[in-house]
Amino acid sequence: PFWNRLLFMLWFLSVSSSGVQVSVSLQHVFVLHGKDLHLDIKEPVTFDEQTDLFWKVNSSNTIAKCVFNKDPVVYNKYAGKAELFRRNCSLKLKKVQHSDSGDYKAVVLGGRDQTVAEYKVIVQDPVPAADLTVDPVSNSSDSCDLTVTCSTVDFKVSSSFRCDGKNCSHAEEKDLKATKKFSSLIVYLEQDTIFCNHSNQVSWNQTMKVLKSYYVCNTNYKCMRV
Repeated sequence: PFWNRLLFMLWFLSVSSSGVQVSVSLQHVFVLHGKDLHLDIKEPVTFDEQTDLFWKVNSSNTIAKCVFNKDPVVYNKYAGKAELFRRNCSLKLKKVQHSDSGDYKAVVLGGRDQTVAEYKVIVQDPVPAADLTVDPVSNSSDSCDLTVTCSTVDFKVSSSFRCDGKNCSHAEEKDLKATKKFSSLIVYLEQDTIFCNHSNQVSWNQTMKVLKSYYVCNTNYKCMRV
């Protein structure tokens, strides 16, 4: 419709005249606690005497800036912590802490204001090994039922398995998985060994136990708990 097209053109002209461009897409970045963080510019920037590029976190805190024909400037609060590279204005934060998690933007201010990079940074600890327990719950003449529990401080996964003189199998789901706060637990069986994988976006840890160490079967496949 004519009026819709007219309104769109008026909006476009107002945006163009103000020199503001639509921001680049937000990217999630996960980084291991204590490691360095590298953030790059996603759009080309042409500098002149009236154009500067600023790296900001959580909108209000300015980390550093790139300026025309001069060395980058790191603000006092981030001195020794941040490094800005003159060639491409990429940002490096050294040995990040949990307090460094936040929303980072590279913003060009000048004749045409523009966001040229936007990141949501999440600092994570390395995951510990999960606690894996195996509890025999019952046995018949030809098999033994076991309950396996894989747990961390935040969450756990439990499942039942049945073992006989030849092999072990899930008595319930084939694979078990739980997720919480960008972390996950996965429990799975390979032959007679149970595995529990604990992972997040930056680290991984595995615990395993052999199920046959919890029961014994004789030559006639008569089974009992150990």
